[in-house]
Amino acid sequence: MVPVLVWLLTFSGPVASACAGGAFLLATLSDYLDGYIARNYGSVSLLGKFLDPMADKLIVCSALIMLVGLRRVPAWMVVVIVGREVAVTALRAMAAVQGVVLAAEELGKYKMTLQAMAVQALLIHYRYLHLDFAAAGMFLLWLALIVSLWSGLDYLLILLSGFRLSAGLSGSRFDKRGFGG
Repeated sequence: MVPVLVWLLTFSGPVASACAGGAFLLATLSDYLDGYIARNYGSVSLLGKFLDPMADKLIVCSALIMLVGLRRVPAWMVVVIVGREVAVTALRAMAAVQGVVLAAEELGKYKMTLQAMAVQALLIHYRYLHLDFAAAGMFLLWLALIVSLWSGLDYLLILLSGFRLSAGLSGSRFDKRGFGG
């Protein structure tokens, strides 16, 4: 859906914005459904634990970068959010080298939910049914930014405690399998 979303965002006006919002909504709903099915039918895999967050990051970051070009979002906010996403991906890669798979933490899930809601509103952008989607989107993006930074710090602390565990020190949030708890 990323190419479709990016293509839709090359057009201007309320109809194009509504179509972009629809494409993003379809992508996020299918992502949620995929995760729901995987969890409830016991088909969660290590590859899925890696690819699902990557797909989330790709759709959200692509949309935010395009929204900067449309002057709907300040560039500095997107740099901070994308920087956090790259940093967490790097931390996960470092953990993987140590044989540890870092599944999504609760804060990361809240972050993704807030980002998706913010992007959805910012894509729609215009006023519909007396709702100012641009203002609502910016409010949600501020919340998402705060939770993004908080969860990024949380991942860093988890990773650091995991390295203490591998060095034989106590106080880790990792259980015997190496997963954060």
